Amino acid sequence: MPVGHEETMMTGDAASNAAIWQSDEGARAYLSKQEAREAKRRAQWRLMGELLPYADDVAFTLLDIGAGSGPNARAILDLFPNATAILADFSPAMMSEGLTAMAPYEGRYRYITFDMTSGEWPSEVPTDLGAVVTSQCVHHIDDSAKERLFAGIYAHLRPGGWYLNFDPINAGDPLVDAAWQRANERQDPATAASERNRTPEEEHRHANHVRYMIPLAPQLDYLAKAGFAAIDIYWKHLDYVVYGGAKPQ
Repeated sequence: MPVGHEETMMTGDAASNAAIWQSDEGARAYLSKQEAREAKRRAQWRLMGELLPYADDVAFTLLDIGAGSGPNARAILDLFPNATAILADFSPAMMSEGLTAMAPYEGRYRYITFDMTSGEWPSEVPTDLGAVVTSQCVHHIDDSAKERLFAGIYAHLRPGGWYLNFDPINAGDPLVDAAWQRANERQDPATAASERNRTPEEEHRHANHVRYMIPLAPQLDYLAKAGFAAIDIYWKHLDYVVYGGAKPQ
């Protein structure tokens, strides 16, 4: 698997992943790299806002699923000063960190608890959302959960609303995967060196990180099955993509 993926705190089987993400230790480990992660990914989060079909002064509600401390939501709220955001996450520690990071947006956001693997949507989520975004979290759930999530997103968007996802993928082809690996190692040699010298614990986390990572094509198929139109790969760099679509008017 190409280097450059932000490692998760997953350990053990899928059932244990929720406990890891909800632990203070897991959140601290993830947040310890947050500053570097935000610097690296800021352009993609902004692009997700730029793709939305709204004038700068339009008011709409954004749902950020797996929001963490809210970097994706912040990028979009900066573009649309009249928009408000619902930040959904499953980790109390991550949401607590988000309250600090989101302080400049007081009155324009709220956090809710949402387990995106459950298939059950919180009653606090309205069904007239203007946009939904996910960032570096969909690859943590299995294929059936991905499909259910996309269907649920579609059901909660208003006509003309958009869903966009920023996530790593796998190639589904060893030759392509090797090409991505070569390019990533040349572009980010420090990360490559670190990943070649993982501790057993880090290797275990990485194995869980890539467990449910799949190629792009089936994910686009899930969007189409849910009913989305305007489905496209709106940005791609090796193993990272921004893809999504719109709910037809």
